[in-house]
Amino acid sequence: MITKSDRTVGLIGLGIMGYAMSKNLLAAGFTVVGYDISPRAIESFRANGGTAAGSVAEVGKAAGVLITSLPSAKALFDVVAELRTLDRRERVLAETSTFTLEDKSKAHLLLGEKGITMLDCPLSGSGSQALERDVLVYGSGERSAYDRCLPVFEGFSRAPHYLGPFGNGSKMKYVANLMVAVHTAVAGEAFALARKAGLDPAQTYAVVSDGAAGSRALAVRGQMLIEDNYETIRTMPLELWRKDMKVIADFAGSLACPTPMFSAAVPLFNAAVASGYGAQDTAAVAAVIEAMAGLPTPKK
Repeated sequence: MITKSDRTVGLIGLGIMGYAMSKNLLAAGFTVVGYDISPRAIESFRANGGTAAGSVAEVGKAAGVLITSLPSAKALFDVVAELRTLDRRERVLAETSTFTLEDKSKAHLLLGEKGITMLDCPLSGSGSQALERDVLVYGSGERSAYDRCLPVFEGFSRAPHYLGPFGNGSKMKYVANLMVAVHTAVAGEAFALARKAGLDPAQTYAVVSDGAAGSRALAVRGQMLIEDNYETIRTMPLELWRKDMKVIADFAGSLACPTPMFSAAVPLFNAAVASGYGAQDTAAVAAVIEAMAGLPTPKK
């Protein structure tokens, strides 16, 4: 159950997803104290009503419920090291990034040694969805800590899900992202075929999305595919997506589970990054297929 003091939430990492979470938490009436190494991210956060902190430790001192949204495992362990310097107190850290189970488990252990309960809570949804409070929380870990965070999750997500022991959240995220990767690549392939066949992209989207081939991935990135423009900023950049795909591939490999469709899609995303689309949305994988088909490609 949330306490009066838990109306203040600490948010570490104010990028695409972190900013979106802060926006919705502020709208829900929470006080949000945030930190990011990027001055630009801090400026945007402060302009939206957030309380900017000067360090990770300052965020940790200000709130009992903390959220991290980070780009790399190195960033996670830097945050963990700073949080470990704080006085012992009942803090909960909801870690929402996509990392390996090994990295999350190590962070969980290190924080636990200092009395901080870490939850594994990846988010499902794009940056644009997060802005609209249209993401899911895949929560896992100690149930009492999850229950304490639940009102916070409800403040920035459409539906929080409790999935059991620590690590199950990440496992579910790997499954979901595997499907998103395949769906996104297939959508790019389909639109390349439609263009090659002389079909109108807007009409293709309207008709296909209304039938059996429609998907959430197509709905989220349909307008990009219609316009053949993947520079939208509130989405998942290809460079970051490639990191997530490696995590999925390694996880599946550790279980000796074949992923033939996913394995076929990965080289296309890698080629999109190599072709100069790394800063653009994952749907820019369509540009690789367009080039293979001899079609004009979008700007880089």
